[in-house]
Amino acid sequence: MEYLNEMTLTFLSHSINESFARSAVAGFCVQLNPTIDEIGDIKTAVSEAVTNCVVHAYPDKKGWITMFVGLKPNEVVIKVSDEGVGIENLARAREPFFTTKPDEERAGMGFTVMESFMDEVILEKNNKRGVVVTLKKVLNKKQNKSCMNG
Repeated sequence: MEYLNEMTLTFLSHSINESFARSAVAGFCVQLNPTIDEIGDIKTAVSEAVTNCVVHAYPDKKGWITMFVGLKPNEVVIKVSDEGVGIENLARAREPFFTTKPDEERAGMGFTVMESFMDEVILEKNNKRGVVVTLKKVLNKKQNKSCMNG
C-alpha cells in the first residue's frame, strides 16, 4: 500500500536532535488525528530509537541518522536508521537490561520501551552499515477520522 503522506529527515547524531526528531514526528502525525496518548507513545519510541543511534551507533564520532515517516489511513510507520557500527547480535540487543555500555549507567531497556509503546518493532541490519529500527503504530483503533480523509 502506498502512503498517504511521507517525509524523510536526516540529521547529525547530536543528542539535542533527539528532541527535534520527537517533535518532527509528532507534528507530522497530527494529520492522522491521533490521540494525545498515541502521540506520547510515538514520541517516546522515537526518542529511544534516536538515542540508541546517538549513544551506540557512533560512539567515537558524529554520524548521520535518517528518519522516514510514512502515514497510512490509520497507521504510522517510522524507520530510524544509521550507518554506524551496527549491532552484532540483534536478538540479544532486544533483551531487557542488555547494554553494551554498563559503565555509562545505561539501563538496556531501549527496545523494551519501544515495544511497549508501539504495535510492532522490527530491528534489522542496514544494507549499508548500521541498523534500521522500524516502528509501527495503529492509530485511532476505536475510531479513525483522519484529517487526510476529507
